[in-house]
Amino acid sequence: MINQVKTISDFYYYQLQHTPRVDAFTQKENGAWKPLSINDFIEKSKQFSLGLLKLGINKGDRIAIISNNRTEWHLTDLAAQQIGIVNVPIYPNITEEDYTYILNDCGAKAVFVSSKELLASIENIKQNVPQLQHLFTYDKIEGKRHYSEVLEMGVGGDFSEIKTLKDSINEEELATLIYTSGTTGKPKGVMLSHKNLVSNVLGSEHRLPLGDNYKALSFLPLCHVFERMIDYLFIYKGIAIYYAESIDLIADNLKEVKPQLFATVPRLLEKVYDKIVAKGSELSGIKKALFFWALDLGLEFDPMINKGFFYNFKLKIANKLIFSKWREALGGNVVAVVSGGAALQARLARVFTSAQIPVLEGYGLTETSPVIAVNSLHEGGTKIGTVGKPLENVEVKIAEDGEIIVKGPSIMMGYYNHPEITKEVFDEQGYFHTGDIGILEDGLYLKITDRKKEMFKTSGGKYIAPQVIENKFKESRFIEQIMVVGEGEKFAAAFIQPDFLFLKDWCEIKNIDTTNNTSMITNPKVIARIQEEVDELNKNFAHYEQLKKFELISQPFSIEGGELTPTLKLKRKNISLKNQALYNKIYSTC
Repeated sequence: MINQVKTISDFYYYQLQHTPRVDAFTQKENGAWKPLSINDFIEKSKQFSLGLLKLGINKGDRIAIISNNRTEWHLTDLAAQQIGIVNVPIYPNITEEDYTYILNDCGAKAVFVSSKELLASIENIKQNVPQLQHLFTYDKIEGKRHYSEVLEMGVGGDFSEIKTLKDSINEEELATLIYTSGTTGKPKGVMLSHKNLVSNVLGSEHRLPLGDNYKALSFLPLCHVFERMIDYLFIYKGIAIYYAESIDLIADNLKEVKPQLFATVPRLLEKVYDKIVAKGSELSGIKKALFFWALDLGLEFDPMINKGFFYNFKLKIANKLIFSKWREALGGNVVAVVSGGAALQARLARVFTSAQIPVLEGYGLTETSPVIAVNSLHEGGTKIGTVGKPLENVEVKIAEDGEIIVKGPSIMMGYYNHPEITKEVFDEQGYFHTGDIGILEDGLYLKITDRKKEMFKTSGGKYIAPQVIENKFKESRFIEQIMVVGEGEKFAAAFIQPDFLFLKDWCEIKNIDTTNNTSMITNPKVIARIQEEVDELNKNFAHYEQLKKFELISQPFSIEGGELTPTLKLKRKNISLKNQALYNKIYSTC
């Protein structure tokens, strides 16, 4: 019996013995949701493990997965983990140059890809990755090797070999290499042991409401440690995982699956909120007045403060008349949403939580497996504007310069092939330096104020924390993305990429040319309207932090364009280089 979870594969066996779900993993196939029980899943994983061994892939070797979220992802993961093979998940939206670098750096012997497009990318670079021996697909592609070939190699085999290997794995051993996307330079392989990930799951489990027969919708990339860790938590606690078909179909899948839980990034919540407000704006008369009355109530919400009988009574009415429709749009059963990967706007946490859709913001890095702190539904467990209390098994300190430093069982083993960089991020006391600046509010709740490396000084010697400013400015419906600039200059300024869908609607109402993005952002009326937004939002900041100038950008920031990492963080260096002419225009006359 698995009574104590020590390795990643133990999570799956723990579910089998304690909460054996018949729908442990479920995905859409030919238009219908197809479940796989935990019992059948584990039996298939044993066959898969034997097949890998027959291919000559043994304990300590590496395999890579480049895929969308699907049952086969976890099946491959368990097949590898229970025999000591290291799983290297890779983003499905990076360049062939990055694929070549990562596959060579980790020394992958086999690669599993989901689609025809990804297969073509790996086939293009295969000759540049000499140690890569096997390439399999999850989708069936004529003339190509399907992963079922590996499964078939294990049919009728002796599973005792799998148990022997599984039992021999030490929790301190390397389980996975996760290559950080990085805002600069080549990706670095973060080495995480079984203990790193297991301790993080066990340290996080009490922060989430985890009830019987719960379902979770999974759509954030499993190659990112955030979704992967939370999936392990779901598996461990017997929560069925349903895989969304795609980002575009999340809204439909939420209504079909009716999950209690899901993880998301702030950007998706921002888009949901903007759509809700846009629909509210289209209403008229009493319906419109009621909508914005409810919204204003929600924006005042604070779980730490009882605002009294009258406010609570009004909020109850708002929930019945307005917010109930929001809950229905998310399937009607959501008990908590976990947000991570970037800073969450406080207004989103307030309004969704007031609508009985609690958003629990957390914080962490790949290097910390990932959770360092997260809010919870316990009394006093959520303080909006913070990332919650640190986990009980993670020690958090604020260094003299304001940097958040941490120690605990979930902190990485180091960077693969980079001992010198590893040394740079650990101090003599063994604390990992996160590179983030923060404070502990009331000595309990961690609040992130900025990235240490992204803070800059103006020529007047004033420090600017760009993320704080950027996050506030993105509250404007006119602003999709923004990057604050001004290091060594007299004042702070910004590149602003408008929300072109909203801007186009606004321009049509004002009879402004909407032929293309450029025609809109060069129109004096548009520039003047966004200046109004900037002037209003500037009031939230000290004089030296306020944006004195801005330039509008016609092309949306994207991963493909090199402006965003796969986790949607700004690649500031790339954006600066691409927009050097605009930068010069801002500062040439100052």
